[in-house]
Amino acid sequence: MQKVGILILLIGILGFIPSESFAQPGMAWKGSKGWGTGSPYNSMYNPKTVETISGEVVSVDKITPMSGMSYGIHLTLKTEKETISVHLGPGWFIERQDIKIEPKDKVEITGSRITYQGKPAIIAAEVKKGDEILKLRDENGVPVWAGWRKS
Repeated sequence: MQKVGILILLIGILGFIPSESFAQPGMAWKGSKGWGTGSPYNSMYNPKTVETISGEVVSVDKITPMSGMSYGIHLTLKTEKETISVHLGPGWFIERQDIKIEPKDKVEITGSRITYQGKPAIIAAEVKKGDEILKLRDENGVPVWAGWRKS
């Protein structure tokens, strides 16, 4: 009987823990901070400002775009016109893809031009490297990692 009481108590306590406590790193739910589809960061993607640029990767870095987010992967891309920041997506997703982007790679980026920390940047929807394509968002900016599970 005492075991049943302890079990009921544990179930009761677990019922009060927010479900995000059990989420995998970086897998924020819709409407929350983080990488989820309704997050303030993902809301910066604007399908009306989508463009395609080409250039050489200068650096590949880990950044935390906003407070409360897990780190993401960011490129510095040198084009004929400018050197611009390119935001790819959450590290846990990008690092598990077959295509690897490295400094000196020639790439073509399609994404939404935004202003990030007062400077121009691109939130990437797609990265082409040679014959390989890394798809990150659909035409509306919805991230492909929404609902994707870490292996």
